[in-house]
Amino acid sequence: MQGVGDRRLVIVGAGGFGREAFDIVREAISASGLVAPPGIGEMVFEGYIADDDPEFALLERLGAAYLGTPERLIELGYSYAIAIGEGRVRRRIVERLAGSECQPITFVHPRAWVGSDTTLGRGCLINANATVTSHCTLGDHVDVHTNASVGHDSVLDDYASVYPGATVSGNVHLGAGVTIGTGANVLAGRTVGAGAMVGAGAVVTRDVEPNAVVAGCPARVIGSR
Repeated sequence: MQGVGDRRLVIVGAGGFGREAFDIVREAISASGLVAPPGIGEMVFEGYIADDDPEFALLERLGAAYLGTPERLIELGYSYAIAIGEGRVRRRIVERLAGSECQPITFVHPRAWVGSDTTLGRGCLINANATVTSHCTLGDHVDVHTNASVGHDSVLDDYASVYPGATVSGNVHLGAGVTIGTGANVLAGRTVGAGAMVGAGAVVTRDVEPNAVVAGCPARVIGSR
């Protein structure tokens, strides 16, 4: 039986992406028919969790409350979605919540397209106008941002991030915690190693080593993380 905590949801992260996630969550819940007022089987958005004080005026414009830190979330036992752009930070949040009753929920905006035979892990956020095509596998807490695309047969490991307008071509493997910057392109069949970062607008034409930072066209190593 679904518990009260399971039906109540918070967004972890109250910055810009957190406020974008408000629309993902609201539209996804509405499209599923799981809308307020509270009741058996319904999911209700309760507010925001964050370590730093948010911009309260902007949350007020959404009609959303600030509830406290992740430790407060543990007390509440609510379900959650993490809307923080940096995968390493998302991982640390999940580690802080380990052993609690809080459960991550995956949300897909109704204007996103997720193709056939594709698997989404727990706690993923798929933004409006994003595309994840056929036979892809996304791990836990993977974010695909607005107007980004992931091609057929690609595998995105836990905590990977594909930023707005980026293109991940077919049969690509993104390791855990990889960040694909805004407008970047990863060509078909490439592997980007765990923890690596592809800079905005870069074009990845060959495999990227773990924890490398690459930029340019074609992408070249400019540092490490």
